[in-house]
Amino acid sequence: MSGTVRMMPFDLGSLRRAPDVETPELVAVDAADRLLLDTVTARLESPGGLAVINDSYGALTLGVAQIAGRTDIRVFQDGVVNERALALNAAASGLQNVYRSYPLGASLLEDVSTVLVRLPRSLDELDEIARTVAAHARPDVQVLAGGRLKHMSLSMNGVLGRSFGEVAAGLARQKARVLVASQPRLVDPPSSPRAARYDVGLGGPLEVRAYGATFGGAVLDPGTRLLLPQLRALARRGPSAAGHEVIDLGCGNGTIAAFIALSHPELRVHATDQSASAVASTAATAVANGVSDRIRVSRDDALSDVPDASSDVIVLNPPFHIGSTVHAGIARKLFRECARVLVPGGELWTVWNSHLGYRPVLERVIGPTRQLDRSPRFTVTCSTRR
Repeated sequence: MSGTVRMMPFDLGSLRRAPDVETPELVAVDAADRLLLDTVTARLESPGGLAVINDSYGALTLGVAQIAGRTDIRVFQDGVVNERALALNAAASGLQNVYRSYPLGASLLEDVSTVLVRLPRSLDELDEIARTVAAHARPDVQVLAGGRLKHMSLSMNGVLGRSFGEVAAGLARQKARVLVASQPRLVDPPSSPRAARYDVGLGGPLEVRAYGATFGGAVLDPGTRLLLPQLRALARRGPSAAGHEVIDLGCGNGTIAAFIALSHPELRVHATDQSASAVASTAATAVANGVSDRIRVSRDDALSDVPDASSDVIVLNPPFHIGSTVHAGIARKLFRECARVLVPGGELWTVWNSHLGYRPVLERVIGPTRQLDRSPRFTVTCSTRR
């Protein structure tokens, strides 16, 4: 897959977010996407390959293909929902053959001279991206990293500066800005996740591992800390029998999956998340705690690959955001998927921000819901599938 071709006209406004949550207030293309596409135009005749990192729904990949007729675009997206959205938008536009997906690493960046990046909010994730590009791309590589001003900080310049000798900020437009990094330094590519240890009443520390893009990093968040003691009752109160598999939906850094495996040796765990980083982090956490033989890890959009009425127990600490936007739509989507996957009488154990008031939603979508614990910020509930 190489070279350039003439393409039919393509309208960025035609892009959709599906299979992600779609509502009028959530968009598939924003001002940062458009500014990045305008900024990269001058680089498109440069020798070397082109890579796109964390394209939200296809605006960058398909936009570059349209502008330059490129059919050799390499793409990495941490979220599988974003991968699927790009694929759907590419197929709808007849552009399914202009790109290929790669993991974040050498295969994505070998001989690449131009990299388009949607700036993540996490500085750890940005550092991981910057170090990977500097280690594997061409010496003349230029990184164009764009985002909305409200999600950007001067710290991002410093993070890029650790991997690149020159970092400059472009002019802001429509509350978006592009940072341009060049002159890669001699750095080692990221290899090991961040590590932390927590006392959660297991008789020894729980080891947590997290790569850069894993939400929350290697941190035991207060909601999960409130949930964990309740999970000791899984085998006694839930319908799972010895040897059955509990689903940890949205496994993140793997804390919940590892806790279940350590506190219930008779149970197996299916840990799943849509983030490639989270899946790798959970696998690393399982290894660090010596329970990788009882934790199966998969990357999936919600539970789309799991059959109907196939699970006794699902444990969920639902996200309260979609990308950079605080939105309840993702939690409701996950609740609906749990209802589909649970057997009648199966249980959803979940913790959520108390002010969001999810209990009526859980009662309606899953079934009878009882409160197990509550703090000023978080509520732990167990819902039984009717």
